[in-house]
Amino acid sequence: MKPVSAWGRLAAPAHRVVQLTDPSQVAHVLRNGPLPGLAHGMGRSYGDACLNPTGTLWVTTGLDHLVAFDDVSGRLVCEAGVLLRDIQRLAIARGWMLPVTPGTQLVTVGGAIANDVHGKNHHVAGSFGDHVRSLTLLRTDGEVIQCGPEARPDWFAATVGGLGLTGVITQAELQLRRVPGPWLATETVAYTGLGEFFRLADDAEVDWEHTVSWVDCMSGPRTRGLFMRGNPVSVESRPLPALRERSMPFVPPISLVNSLSLRPFNAAYYRLGKWRAGRALAHYESFFYPLDNLRDWNRMYGPKGFFQYQSVVPREVGRDAVQAMLREISGDGSFLAVLKTFGDRQPIGMLSFPRPGVTLALDFPNLGERTHRLFARLDAIVREARGRLYPAKDARMPRELFEAGYPRLPEFLPYRDPGISSGLSRRLLGS
Repeated sequence: MKPVSAWGRLAAPAHRVVQLTDPSQVAHVLRNGPLPGLAHGMGRSYGDACLNPTGTLWVTTGLDHLVAFDDVSGRLVCEAGVLLRDIQRLAIARGWMLPVTPGTQLVTVGGAIANDVHGKNHHVAGSFGDHVRSLTLLRTDGEVIQCGPEARPDWFAATVGGLGLTGVITQAELQLRRVPGPWLATETVAYTGLGEFFRLADDAEVDWEHTVSWVDCMSGPRTRGLFMRGNPVSVESRPLPALRERSMPFVPPISLVNSLSLRPFNAAYYRLGKWRAGRALAHYESFFYPLDNLRDWNRMYGPKGFFQYQSVVPREVGRDAVQAMLREISGDGSFLAVLKTFGDRQPIGMLSFPRPGVTLALDFPNLGERTHRLFARLDAIVREARGRLYPAKDARMPRELFEAGYPRLPEFLPYRDPGISSGLSRRLLGS
């Protein structure tokens, strides 16, 4: 048994870890190994969605082959353990890019599908699952299911965003999108007040593909922030930037993120962003993945780890709900407070998180009962707004909030693989 933690580093329960390297042997491992098990990629889920305490983890990062790529159509077939980083670096050199990418490229294709990840361009391109053309799903009883939007669409809808609970994804076919190169024309706008944020968001969705906002949650009722937007752009004869990788080399004895450090940091970050505001040219890696060059940044929260609380609420109540949440956390603050609007697209998966509305993501150091009391107050706001929380980021959501937020849950349950379990499924589904 080996201790394994998720990205939030809240705990490191013991697991039986099995490395999957040969696609032809996966069925044998699933049928003959101890159950329950769970597919595990890079472990970038923040809570217990990627953990199976005292059970088996089938680590998929060895299933890392690119099977086929058609640089005329942009169709890519790859194994589930391939990293988004590797796809981006292969494809962009040939004029293609992933249509949707989350805030880190250090996740596997299987994990991106299982959590139906979203990016800064949901209003244009939807979520990751919208660009999966087919996938291969292996069940613990040996059944192999080929599914997609047209072939066995019920299995596809259960598996996209299905948190790895319908089987082990072993291969996928993705549709990439044409891009002129690795650069984006970007603009940063400093704003004050949620009214100005929503005006910027509405205007930007007309002309800009990628939009996102950082919020200074320590700024009081003024709610100031930085609104960033970007479009792919053609740039000739420009040298690629030298991306310097840094690391957080150790776990500090206490969280470096606290009320004493947050207020001056946020104030300085806002002033610097306002000073630099305007148009600029950005490489896709620095624009999409600003934290990937700081390895192990999750260590800065200290030995107790941290939570991320990400919600989405309907657009019509978004301003009031977001204001209420920011007011509730004003005494605690959040190092990363990200505010964004989702487009008017219905989710492709039965348990997909993205939906039309406004999403707010907040990081908090684990302060024990104090943090859980704060989350209970935030839950009440989300519940009243008829919103939901993101399971990929969650480590403590109440079961009733999960059931209320995901009305297709009863439709999903028959597709579960009885040989697969996770900490999240036991907490929210009972097994």
